[in-house]
Amino acid sequence: MLKKQTVWLLTMLSLMIVLSVYYMTSNPNDFAYGDLGDNNETEPASGDTTNTDVDVNVTPGGDEVFATLRMELQDERGKKKERLETVVASSTASAEEKKQALAEMDTIDEITTKETILEESILASAEYQDVLVRHDDDIVHVHVIMVDDLSKTEVVNIMQLVRDEFGDIPVDVNYQPPTES
Repeated sequence: MLKKQTVWLLTMLSLMIVLSVYYMTSNPNDFAYGDLGDNNETEPASGDTTNTDVDVNVTPGGDEVFATLRMELQDERGKKKERLETVVASSTASAEEKKQALAEMDTIDEITTKETILEESILASAEYQDVLVRHDDDIVHVHVIMVDDLSKTEVVNIMQLVRDEFGDIPVDVNYQPPTES
């Protein structure tokens, strides 16, 4: 019969072999670390929003203020999710508190996803340079950067897209001319 130490050693060796094969056969660009000195990669035109906890959707020609606001919003939501994760992992929290924390985390993820979908939909619907959608508790703010003024029809279309995604909620649409560099 094998001793516990031997079984443990064999398990760890097997794990090391599997991980070594995985790292050797995977794409080096898939990892978070790497050669940061070479920035010849091009960013996708629509922005990569598959992982909203990490990625910031910055569209080419977009505004730095929007990128900054996106990062601040992402940081704020990330901190809130960390606090909620602490509640879920806490041994002193009741089952109801944990359930409520999980529900709040799901709501944050859902809102972030809807904002991203709306930004992409609005960008695709007209000649906008950048769009920022922010959901507050009782209102959705939409900021649009474009060369021409927004027409009433465009505002109504944006408001309808927001209502399709978030339901019957007040919508604040703001137009901003592009910043000149």
